[in-house]
Amino acid sequence: MSKFKNWVRNLSLAQQLFVIVVFVMSFLFVFFFGVLSVSVDEFVKSQMSYMLHHAQDTVIENYKMGLGKENVFGVRDDSITHIIQKKDGTLWFSSDDAMEEIDTTLLQQLVIQMNAIELYDRINYTSGTQNLIAIQNIDKEATIASIMSIQYQNNFKRALLNSFVYLIMVTMSVLFVLLVLWMSTIIHPLNQIKDYIEKIKQQKKATLRIDRGDEIGAVANALVEMNEEIQRQQAQKEEMLQNISHDLKTPVATIKSYSEAIKDGIYPYETLEKSVDVILEHANRLEKKVYNLLMLNRMDYMTNEQIKSNEKLHLAPIVEQVIVSSKQIRPEIDLKLELKGDDLFVGQEEPWRVVIENLLDNALRYSETCIVITINSNELRVYNDGKGVDPNRIQQLFKPYEKGEQGQFGLGLAIVYRVVTNYGYSISVQNEDRGVCFTIKRKEGKK
Repeated sequence: MSKFKNWVRNLSLAQQLFVIVVFVMSFLFVFFFGVLSVSVDEFVKSQMSYMLHHAQDTVIENYKMGLGKENVFGVRDDSITHIIQKKDGTLWFSSDDAMEEIDTTLLQQLVIQMNAIELYDRINYTSGTQNLIAIQNIDKEATIASIMSIQYQNNFKRALLNSFVYLIMVTMSVLFVLLVLWMSTIIHPLNQIKDYIEKIKQQKKATLRIDRGDEIGAVANALVEMNEEIQRQQAQKEEMLQNISHDLKTPVATIKSYSEAIKDGIYPYETLEKSVDVILEHANRLEKKVYNLLMLNRMDYMTNEQIKSNEKLHLAPIVEQVIVSSKQIRPEIDLKLELKGDDLFVGQEEPWRVVIENLLDNALRYSETCIVITINSNELRVYNDGKGVDPNRIQQLFKPYEKGEQGQFGLGLAIVYRVVTNYGYSISVQNEDRGVCFTIKRKEGKK
């Protein structure tokens, strides 16, 4: 069975279509000649009996109306022969060829029927030559025998079978053409998608236009959107690397030049202490950039590891510590912490500290007068009264290398997103009447 499945999987769509058509035609062939043939025999026999009885009843009705020998049989029908035998032994034939149908058995049966007690019961039987015969008393003085030849029955059956075969062949041909047309509408866009992916793989310029509303169209649109997103992220990453290279180059060059000057006994910034402070400032800046990059990579690694969801911590003390250490950045901003519920959160202390630091650092860059951090049961809100976020950029804020108007590296909010999602939380941004609020909530179904 597994070999058959593997064989089917390796077939192209056109080959699969051919196999399906062959299978269906084989099934219809077996059904037609195995099952339908028997049904056709029964149908033919029933129809022939009906035709024979109907023709015989017409002749009986004409006889009772007193029509003579020349008119009693009505319009000549070569498929049916009628013979009327009277009590005195007189025989009337519907045609001159009817005499050939007479045999001893038929004459004996006519006599038996004429002498039968139940005069009007019809006798049906098949002769030795497979002719269909119906015998019935017209009255006490006459009996009629109607004969349908086996040749006519066979011709009727053959014509019926030929009609069935023709109908099935026409149906299968139309179905095959429709399947081929339908398959071509699938194979062509799939080949377009394949060529599109190959060009992307080879880093060539590629376009894909498939105007369809079905699943293939959805896949094509998703691929185009994915490629556009990859190109956008790649451009952002290249710009980010250029910025990082420039930003790293500046403090490294400053540290190097100041260190060489001090070594030579020269103080670039008035005194030795002030010159060393410049070196430390640039070293701290350099350390922060490297730390952000390492933290982002660490969060990527955590997504592939099993997170300890049963480990919990109190978030309020961490927020208080971050507020204390951040107040000196912008002393004029009023920083508040409001505890309105349980401050137990899932996770470890260091990643959550990074989350609070990045959210607060982002708020400090845009806030005008105040920042309010609110903790509720499984919910953290960071509000600042600064300028709102462009609605078109809200979905892009948490992507790596996405830098805001006053952003530094484009990594802070990406790190926040990775941490909270790893621990089973979601994060969103809402523009309020005056300001912006970042909200972290526990996802539904998470405990």
